[in-house]
Amino acid sequence: MDKMNQSSAEAAAIETELLRDYRFGQQQLIEIWGQACALAITKAFPLSSLAKKQPTVLVICGPDQNGSIGLVCARHLRMYEYEPTIYHPQRSSQSLHQDFTVQCEKMDIPSLSYLPTEVQLINDAYNLVIDAMMGPDADCANLREPYPGILVTLKQIKIPIASVDVPSGWDVEEPSQDGINPEVLISLTAPKKCAISFSGKHFLAGRFLPYDIQKKYDLNLPDYPGTDCLIEL
Repeated sequence: MDKMNQSSAEAAAIETELLRDYRFGQQQLIEIWGQACALAITKAFPLSSLAKKQPTVLVICGPDQNGSIGLVCARHLRMYEYEPTIYHPQRSSQSLHQDFTVQCEKMDIPSLSYLPTEVQLINDAYNLVIDAMMGPDADCANLREPYPGILVTLKQIKIPIASVDVPSGWDVEEPSQDGINPEVLISLTAPKKCAISFSGKHFLAGRFLPYDIQKKYDLNLPDYPGTDCLIEL
């Protein structure tokens, strides 16, 4: 089966259509994706497999939609008995993002005021890092601080990284040569072009796409097992 890898333009077009023509809500999509991301984490890193006594997870959330998905993921991980901590390099002014932030605060999910540059502190404190910083629409050629600094830190850590949709710092259209190196990638809706040569554990979350959209964009999505909302590719 030919798996269709999307360009960022196609991903944006599908999302616009979902919102405009199919009347999905932005919050609804973010919730669906965020919960699917949390489920992918439970499959890739089951509680019983974690090296540390505490099931700690660091979730790095950017200011845009990928960051909101990270916040939802953190909230669901809390329900699944993980211990997420959120790091927000820059707070977003979007009301949706703020709503998701409050939901996490009300679940007593702690957040860091800064990311230690001392890599060993991160390795010692957490079992893994979830990278929900930049999505497919990020302009990776013109990143402003603090993001380049965070990417330098993420390239040095020894614990696994799981990236949401597109590994931060990668060009969405092509695989990265010198970017971060996640062990797990959770593609949303359909894999992006940069995921073609991804060799780690690769999950796809998108079992809600109307059939007409799947046909129109020739997505050739795989058959999800049973009632699962995600599949390992």
